[in-house]
Amino acid sequence: MRGNGAAYGLLAYFLWGAFPLYFDALKPAGAWEVLAHRIVWTLAVCLVALAVTRNLGFLRRMFANRRRLAMTTLAGLLIAVNWGVYIQAVVSGHTVEAALGYFLNPLVTVALGVVVLRERLRTLQWVAVGVGALACIYLAVDYGRPPWISVILALSFASYGLMKNRIGGSLTAIESLTAESAALTPIAIIMLFVVGMTGHATFTSHGPGHFALLLSAGIVTAVPLLLFAAAASRLPLVTIGMLQFITPILQLLCGVLLLGEHMPTARWIGFAIVWIALVLLTVDSLTASTRARRLARAAEGCAM
Repeated sequence: MRGNGAAYGLLAYFLWGAFPLYFDALKPAGAWEVLAHRIVWTLAVCLVALAVTRNLGFLRRMFANRRRLAMTTLAGLLIAVNWGVYIQAVVSGHTVEAALGYFLNPLVTVALGVVVLRERLRTLQWVAVGVGALACIYLAVDYGRPPWISVILALSFASYGLMKNRIGGSLTAIESLTAESAALTPIAIIMLFVVGMTGHATFTSHGPGHFALLLSAGIVTAVPLLLFAAAASRLPLVTIGMLQFITPILQLLCGVLLLGEHMPTARWIGFAIVWIALVLLTVDSLTASTRARRLARAAEGCAM
């Protein structure tokens, strides 16, 4: 069972890691058009999945709970910002900077835990966050500006995770994605209308291949999420935390090796500082997990 979980997790993170190639293939569609299609077709895929599993009644329950609907809408807006910035980064040749955002995400998540949830950090976590902040300062100097794409991606995704934590875990992965997509679809339809009115729509004007690629945006979004949900229910949280670094590594490789983005030595140094912070965070997580297991075993021994 756990072996299947590892396979699901690896496949999910590999698919997310290949996203730069998918979004690059959608050119000349702009980020707004791609984002809108992604939202609309994701909702379509989710509705089909709910119909197949005879769970469409979930929508009625969702819209009846105004508080949950409002929080779900906010979560949807946060992930839409993340998606939009990421797509724009890829189509504008900034895949490497986008990858940095997902390397920074665990550090930002820890920092948000302190600021918003008033969580207390262990010493190694403080060191990791400090090293991550140092990396951001170094990269800002190297870029000649703050790495805004990285910062926005890390903040939006970490905030999305925080909002999901507040909503609670009563929704399945497909229900959660349906709710967020449903909340965003009216905005997406307006976006498609504006894109069409300004003459920038490409959905039906660039051949059947381009049409099919945009149409597949819902499947491309839903499949890795469902694979991740299957992995998360089978694997320890520490394992999931370690697997998550596959995605930004692959995104970085896609940007440098396949999409031809330039990576000067100074920037590699900045990334290396971030990786040091992530190693510290991983070591702390593994140590805490081992300690928790030992305490659990000791408690079981005392109970016997």
